[in-house]
Amino acid sequence: MRNLTASILLALGLTSSAWADTAPAAPENQAAAQVAAPATPASSTAPQAAGSTTDMQKTDTSPTPDAQTVAADTAENVVAPETVTTETVVTSVEEASDSESGGFATDLSVWGMYQNADVVVKIVMVGLVIASVITWALLFSKGFELLMARRRLRKEQLALVDAANLDTAAEIAADFGNRSISRLLLGEAQSERALSVDSIDKAGIKERTSFRMERAVAAISRNMGRGNGYLATIGAISPFVGLFGTVWGIMNSFIGIAHSQTTNLAVVAPGIAEALLATALGLVAAIPAVVIYNVFARVISSYRGQVGDMAAKAVLLLGRDLDLAESKAEKAEAR
Repeated sequence: MRNLTASILLALGLTSSAWADTAPAAPENQAAAQVAAPATPASSTAPQAAGSTTDMQKTDTSPTPDAQTVAADTAENVVAPETVTTETVVTSVEEASDSESGGFATDLSVWGMYQNADVVVKIVMVGLVIASVITWALLFSKGFELLMARRRLRKEQLALVDAANLDTAAEIAADFGNRSISRLLLGEAQSERALSVDSIDKAGIKERTSFRMERAVAAISRNMGRGNGYLATIGAISPFVGLFGTVWGIMNSFIGIAHSQTTNLAVVAPGIAEALLATALGLVAAIPAVVIYNVFARVISSYRGQVGDMAAKAVLLLGRDLDLAESKAEKAEAR
């Protein structure tokens, strides 16, 4: 019985040793084999004889790369992703917006819109700017002239209040210089009196003198009203000129939209803004021109009234002189 048990144990030991020799490699050896270079032919790696330890050692002596070397080579072959910066994104967005805008201007300042406007619209804008400059130049030059003329005529009127006859008034007016309105009007009355010295029709002399005064007042009013015609013209046609520039600019804007085949706001807005700039300039030129024209019209009307008063003063003095001369003649005859 003991011999039988010993035989069984010996057989089990031999069987386990044979199984250990022919078992597959451990998982660690399999992972190392996967990391290694391409496998050698099966004939060189297979054991020469089952259970022979020496043959397996000969087969495993083929050179295999280290795991760290293989990992480094793999890392070198991996391409790092390209870094996307904010500047790249902004540039891409600007390029996309430029391509969508179809080449239209994106500078919406006044000067930028003028530079990118059509030639016809530019001509309209330049003309309206020139008209606006003329308006403001007339405001300062003509306004100063009217102010000084009214002030000077008022001084002359105050100085001639106490004048008793035409000759005395003419002497006082001579002190105000050649530009004196009172001197001009009194001189007209003296001229008519000198021309009618032999006439006995005193009423005819007064009538002719009044006609002279009317013409003189009209001439003075025309001279003072110079420049108001420009203001009236600018105020009347500037809105229509600006509207013409707007219509022309909107036409070009729609043509650009048709060529770009898009209705994006970035395409539509610049052309319409350039067109509306012409209308804005037309209003800028017209509104001040109309206001200044109305102000000048009232001032000139008031000045014409002052000149008319001075003309009436001259006729009054002439009539007084004629009446006094006639009265003296009658008294002389009565003596």
